[in-house]
Amino acid sequence: MIHAASGGFINISSDYTAVIFVIIGVCVFVVFVLASRPLSRIAANQLSTRYVRPETIVVVRRVVTFIVIGIGLIAALAFALESANVALFGLVLATIVAALGVQDLLKDYLSGYYILFERHFRVGDRITVEPFSGMITEIRLRVTLLKTADGDVVVVPNSLLFSRPVRILTSPPEGEASSAPPK
Repeated sequence: MIHAASGGFINISSDYTAVIFVIIGVCVFVVFVLASRPLSRIAANQLSTRYVRPETIVVVRRVVTFIVIGIGLIAALAFALESANVALFGLVLATIVAALGVQDLLKDYLSGYYILFERHFRVGDRITVEPFSGMITEIRLRVTLLKTADGDVVVVPNSLLFSRPVRILTSPPEGEASSAPPK
């Protein structure tokens, strides 16, 4: 029942309230879909001012659009079904998916911190970690770059360096100039 301005009550049957909640849910979803484009543009503009690569900007725009529409879908279902449990379920599901999605990425970053902190090997060292072998040219938080004997650059995730045995080679391979002067 809704209290009318004249002092009486208006009785709205449950069938009509269900239809009203479904209409509200559809409207909420449409608002989120319409809001996804400007929000993704804002994210892209912020990244372009920081000179991020264009292909990364495209991916970020798609991810922002997907996330905003996904949140809108969960909110619309919560309104349409008149249940906060749907919104809570959607939030938990999104959290689980995000946690599983970034698990390897976090593992690489944490391994990178340990590698940089412990400093078992440095830039310029030659290492072997199956199946890769080469000279370290750069150590980043997420990856380490190796230059092979053929001159190829191999991008090795730090979690691989952290979880597998790494052999640090001390003598230069044959054919490579040594840093010591000839005798």
